Amino acid sequence: MSHKPDEPAVAGTVDTQRRRFMLGASALPVVAGAGLSTTLALGSAPARAALQTSARIVIAGSGLGGLAIANRLARELDGARITVIDRKEIHNYQPGYTLVATGIWPVSKVSDRNADLMPAKAQWVHEMVAEFDPEANAVVTDGGTRIEYDYLIVATGLYPDFDQIEGMDLAAIGSNGLTSVYPSPAAAEATWRTMDSFRQKGGQALMTLPATALKCAGAPLKMTFMLADRLTQAGTRDASKIDFHSALGNIFSVPVINEEVLRRWVKLNIPVSFNSKLVAVDIGARRATFTSPEGERSELDYDFIHVVPPMRAPDAVKNSPLAWQAGGFAAGGWLEVDPKTLRHRRFPNVFGLGDINGTPKGKTAATIKKSAPLVAQNLIDVIAGREPSQVFDGYTSCPLLLREGSALLVEFDYENNLTPSLPMIDPLQDSYFAWVMKYRLLKPAYMAVVKGRV
Repeated sequence: MSHKPDEPAVAGTVDTQRRRFMLGASALPVVAGAGLSTTLALGSAPARAALQTSARIVIAGSGLGGLAIANRLARELDGARITVIDRKEIHNYQPGYTLVATGIWPVSKVSDRNADLMPAKAQWVHEMVAEFDPEANAVVTDGGTRIEYDYLIVATGLYPDFDQIEGMDLAAIGSNGLTSVYPSPAAAEATWRTMDSFRQKGGQALMTLPATALKCAGAPLKMTFMLADRLTQAGTRDASKIDFHSALGNIFSVPVINEEVLRRWVKLNIPVSFNSKLVAVDIGARRATFTSPEGERSELDYDFIHVVPPMRAPDAVKNSPLAWQAGGFAAGGWLEVDPKTLRHRRFPNVFGLGDINGTPKGKTAATIKKSAPLVAQNLIDVIAGREPSQVFDGYTSCPLLLREGSALLVEFDYENNLTPSLPMIDPLQDSYFAWVMKYRLLKPAYMAVVKGRV
């Protein structure tokens, strides 16, 4: 059984869930300007008079966070000189990578032009920040340009450190059973081709999870659920074995979700090896090496492997005074911000937004949806001579794919409390609507966030 991308097959109780969705859809909040109902984009940006200022504001990065706040500040500040520094010409919708990598979307749906998303009032410097000099209120680009600022917003994203895995070769993704959803749209597309080939015959699959903080920590779980579903569709699940290796003592940081996924994996016959860290791959031999905390090494053969790299801050942040100097976030070089205001703890004219922040939670697009308006207001407060007025609770959301046509809508905060925003959806129950959100609604809502509309 196979399906074209963008045409999902729906089985089981989905018809019932569709009816429930239609009955409850009228109660959902609508995204202004997008015509969508989704928890990623609740409400619209309130209209208010722009603050007069001649402040020089530098934004490092043009991902979701950088563009969302650039567009918002361009509207809410009158006279500010806003500079966005990033060489990227293409803006990739990274939440869509798992949809591409599991055959649900075509790869063309995840890429847009940055030029179409950049605010007209901003100066776009087509270089990358190579050095932060917060004592002098300046950044230096990799082209040698020194740019001074009054206020800095760090939205660089993170760095997937594949080099920590011996033998890993990004160019080899899509060959010899090697996959990874994280590097790029091309890697996601190659991952789907490999998954599609693997499911024809089945075999041994290894799914991995590193010990570091992750961009979209649910992605390794989604890939595991969807691999099992694709094998079931192809009739080769019984001829296959899926083993999950976590370098941690869990598979998800929120205990109730961790327990729920593990319970489901028991039913799906997906065993988990905890404290098992992927350290090497022999691509030609299709062999992976894992280590335990005690240093014991084990080599396992595979027909399919999904590699999730350790992640850290980009070197420019990691090696700068802006990084955490001590504590649990220091090893990854994460930005030292107050978790509530997202203002830097030592440099009060610096704010962080998105994956780069050294906070307990918050490396998802939904996090930026909620925190970008908060950071914008707190920056405006500081420009106006006030203390930051907005407090962030660490909101994170993850539509966790279970199989084609069903997902869990997982929402939580810094304290690991589940924070469901739609009463019609039980976060621990299979949901057709959560699937529809991921499959159809979140991309348009994401674009509304990018443009600072919500």
